[in-house]
Amino acid sequence: MLQGVHLTLMIGPAVPVPAPRAVVEALQGVEVTSGRDRAGFQLTFAVGKNSSLLTTLLPAGYFDPLVTRVIVMVTLGGMPHVLMDGMVTRQDLAPSNDPGQSTLTVTGDDLSAAMDLIELALPYPNMSDTVQAYAVLAKYAFLGVAPIVIPGFIPTQPIMTERIESQNGTDLTHLRRIADDNGFVFYVEPGPLPGQSIAYLGPDIRIPVPQPALNVNMDAHTNVESLSFSLDGLAKENMLVTVYDPATGRVPIPLPIPAVSIFQPPLGARPIAPLRMAMFREAGGDDTMSTAKKVLGRLLKGSTNAITATGSLDVLRYGHVLRSRMMVGVRGASMAYDGLYYVDSVTHKLKRGEYKQSFQLSRDGLISLTPKVPV
Repeated sequence: MLQGVHLTLMIGPAVPVPAPRAVVEALQGVEVTSGRDRAGFQLTFAVGKNSSLLTTLLPAGYFDPLVTRVIVMVTLGGMPHVLMDGMVTRQDLAPSNDPGQSTLTVTGDDLSAAMDLIELALPYPNMSDTVQAYAVLAKYAFLGVAPIVIPGFIPTQPIMTERIESQNGTDLTHLRRIADDNGFVFYVEPGPLPGQSIAYLGPDIRIPVPQPALNVNMDAHTNVESLSFSLDGLAKENMLVTVYDPATGRVPIPLPIPAVSIFQPPLGARPIAPLRMAMFREAGGDDTMSTAKKVLGRLLKGSTNAITATGSLDVLRYGHVLRSRMMVGVRGASMAYDGLYYVDSVTHKLKRGEYKQSFQLSRDGLISLTPKVPV
């Protein structure tokens, strides 16, 4: 694609194969967005009246939704990075009267799209949340999806004589309900090899090893094109849970839950104080174990970070592929905003001779906790 960067595009039903020459030559741009719980992609092709994409491939079903699987991989400095392993969900054709301006756009989601197709009503007698998740994800092993499910910190074992856990909705809906009940997250991460993906259901833990620092306003050491910060004083909120005393089950007891995440502690020395108080109504009146499970889930999830940062970079100048769901350092922004951040989302934008990324970071607190940001 350009010196030092090589793009690999694989398309096909079930098992993708390298895209034919006609498809690669018609490719104008690739955009891959990786967020907190879902990822998507968009491929843009230039097509003409006699293009084989319109005369042969499209009529033959080459880009049919949900049947067509797409893998996007970038090799930077000899190191492969699988950016996307997903399924086509939409195609848009935009004919134009101007020569060379007609385009075909193919849009899709990651492999979690396959889990959101069929609504089911299934019982799960005597199955804990962990067993239910593994039972659901086992159906997608043929797509190369390897499940990693972390048991809840307050495990509950339903007894079928008392209640039977059930699924009412799609597999994706059920997995996200399990994640929400335990304060976890669920997402499908592509890689590490083409055709492989990891379905993760567990705490929202960011890999603690920071990625290479993002430098701004540092002359020759600057490696980002733009970077801006925002502090929202109303983003954080404390929760007030109402439970009933275990003796009579009638006296309401208010229980404040701080806006703190166990697995995402503040990365700033001066945390932003929460200014709002909200009622957490889901836990009211539940039994002790269920209430404790939901309260712990609140502590695991924490609240929205008050400080967000958005920016863009050129990958060749940065020298690495910035990945979401990890951490990264920022230098040169000022004493208040330098330090480590969580990478919430990254959008990869690839064109011929160009590879850029836009990103969104977040953290809670001003002034870095670390005396030096890792380079």
